[in-house]
Parts: sequence; structure tokens; C-alpha cells
Amino acid sequence: MAGRAEGRRVAILAADGFEESELFSPKDALDREGATTVVVSLDSGEIQANRHREHGRSIKVDKKVSDVKADDFDALLIPGGLFSPDEIRNDDTAVSFVRDFFRQKKPVAAICHGPQVLIDADVVKGRKMTSVANIRTDLKNAGANVVDEAVVVDEGLVTSRTPDDLDSFNAKLVEEVCEGKHAAQAESV
Repeated sequence: MAGRAEGRRVAILAADGFEESELFSPKDALDREGATTVVVSLDSGEIQANRHREHGRSIKVDKKVSDVKADDFDALLIPGGLFSPDEIRNDDTAVSFVRDFFRQKKPVAAICHGPQVLIDADVVKGRKMTSVANIRTDLKNAGANVVDEAVVVDEGLVTSRTPDDLDSFNAKLVEEVCEGKHAAQAESV
């Protein structure tokens, strides 16, 4: 039996230092539902996860961000972690890639520190969002309406706090990927 996300292509944008469970758990949920997940990063090779502050598993990079465009995908996932979002938000090509998902009204999901990338993409103003506590002030200062909830969905934008919320995050991520484009997704871009 085909999964409900069959035929959907989801980019997973990460770099070294992503939080292990925040990439592998949503990826597994999407894969189980038939989506094609593509790990996109700043460089080719492998990227190294962290489990909190210790090294975790690595994963092979499928595509460099410089070799893809939002047109190639139906949705975007940005895992958190202490280091990955910081690397991504400092890369102009990656930030432009993220912004294009909003322009194309496609679902975007970010967990934990992942929303930091959205701040630099200038797509959070007026959006209802959540995140790990450490970056909520940054989101507020960028104009987001920040709440402390396990998962928040705002017109195709899915945000979540920590690995403790992965079950809720994964369910909403899959749901939004299946729903597809949202007309109001690009209002803040």
C-alpha cells in the first residue's frame, strides 16, 4: 500500500552539528509515508550529528545546496542542533534556498534551533511559531508571535521545541507535506 506522502520530495537542510533525533526521526516518519527525503548540505560527503553535546551518527549528503533549488522539492525540513542552524544561516545560498520555499508557498518545518535559519531568511515576521527556549527572544525580535507549545502550524510553517515533541512535530510535518502549498505561506516574504 502506498504511503500518503508518496510522490512528495522533501529537502532536509542540515550541516555538521545537527541534533541527531531531529533529523532522523522526521526523516523516518516521512520515509514511512512514502516521501522521498533528500539530505541537502553546504558541502558533499557526510555530516555529523550531535546528541546534545556528544557526537552522534553521521548521514550521507545527497546534494549540495548550491546544486539544488526549491523548485526540485515539495517541502523543506530544517533540523535543530546547536551548530547546524548557525552554519546554514551564515551561507547566502542556503538562506536563499530557504526563502524560495516561502515564495513558492511550500511547507517548511523547523525544530529546536532550526528557526534561527528562518530569522536570517527574513520569513518570521507576523508568523505564529515556537522553538527551543534559548532562541524565543530572537524570534520575537524578528517579529514572530512566539508561543510555548509542542508544535505550531501557521499556514504551512511547522515549528516545534525539542526532541521531546518529535511525535507531535512528525505528525504535523507529514500532514503539511501531504496538504502541499498554502496560499498565505509567503505573506511575510
